[in-house]
Amino acid sequence: MTTPGALMRATWSARTWLGTAHLLVGLPVGVATTVVIATLVPLIAGFAITVVPAIALCTVLLTSLRVFTSWQRSRFSAFCGVDLAEVPVEDPGLLAAVRRPSTWRQFGYHTLAAVPGVLMAGIVAGVWSVGFVFSTALLHGWLLPARPIAGLDPHDPAVLLGATVVGLLALLAAPWIVRALVIVDVAIAKGLLQPSHAEQLAERVAALSESRADVVDAADAERRRIERDLHDGTQQRLVSLAMNLGITRATLGADVPESARISIAAAHEEAKQALVELRDFIRGLHPAVLDDRGLDAALSGIAARSPVPVRLKVGLDTRPSRVVEAVAYFVVSEALTNVAKHAQATRIDVSAETIGDRLWLVIADDGVGGARQEKGSGLRGLAQRVGSVDGRLKIDSPLGGPTLIVVELPCAS
Repeated sequence: MTTPGALMRATWSARTWLGTAHLLVGLPVGVATTVVIATLVPLIAGFAITVVPAIALCTVLLTSLRVFTSWQRSRFSAFCGVDLAEVPVEDPGLLAAVRRPSTWRQFGYHTLAAVPGVLMAGIVAGVWSVGFVFSTALLHGWLLPARPIAGLDPHDPAVLLGATVVGLLALLAAPWIVRALVIVDVAIAKGLLQPSHAEQLAERVAALSESRADVVDAADAERRRIERDLHDGTQQRLVSLAMNLGITRATLGADVPESARISIAAAHEEAKQALVELRDFIRGLHPAVLDDRGLDAALSGIAARSPVPVRLKVGLDTRPSRVVEAVAYFVVSEALTNVAKHAQATRIDVSAETIGDRLWLVIADDGVGGARQEKGSGLRGLAQRVGSVDGRLKIDSPLGGPTLIVVELPCAS
């Protein structure tokens, strides 16, 4: 419940007077914007049959709308502490601006800005004027003429006392009237000058997509770095170790104990096996051939290493981005691994081709079928890789086979 002290403090609070200034400033700003738009629109209509003047005037109008919106945004920020969100503009072109709903919302707001500006400023100015003039009637009432005003004697003490009471009530009510009008003004501005809910969602989706793309690029770059470090460092040391052990094993003299021969031979075999595993691991991180010779050569390498015969067809009109190439490579690699492990297939057909701005991968086998994403992590991993670049994955694998995997990837990501 509002106390009398709170009512008195509200009259002199900074919030009240900032709100009053906000509404009073809104009058000249609103009138100015309405006059400019009311001048430009008939001119555009009059020059509609001509091209260059009409386009020039439309450009001036759109520029004016952005300037007017900036004025209003500054007014709300300075006096109300309300920061109106800016409408994102992806394409600054004239036609794109005309098609945007936000442009027409701003046009409507600035075209009618004089109406609420006059009403709100008039109400605020009237309430404060009544409050200050009437509340001090006992002080300056004797200066009024002796003739009746509205049928009342201005020198009558009862009339002066009544005017003073009315003025005090107006002063007490003015802050709340100001705050109510400010709330209405802010609501109108938020509805017309801020991006709509759909635009905010679209902006959020775009930001998340960009953030995800950055994460994917960063992860791919980190895999490349690890691959280079392992290839240039650890792998070279293992190669040197295996070579030295091989030389030592081959040059052992007859006086070396048999136990030492066995140990050196075992170490040599372990070093060679570790080297093979490290090469497979590096290839799994990011194959160097993918950067050096592209997707065609990388897929050929996968097909050659597959235990199940693979028939490969590649037709790439344009080279996809590095991230998309890596996704395509790992999708085919994982798919071939799954076929070899689970499908009992005798043949695999793989095709990769670009159609327009999309890269299509098709992996088909003549195995037993029954592949489902929910049944194992391998297919779920495929779906996650494809989804990371806004691609699509479709699996058709009835029981008894055959299995068909179709992947659609954007050529650029």
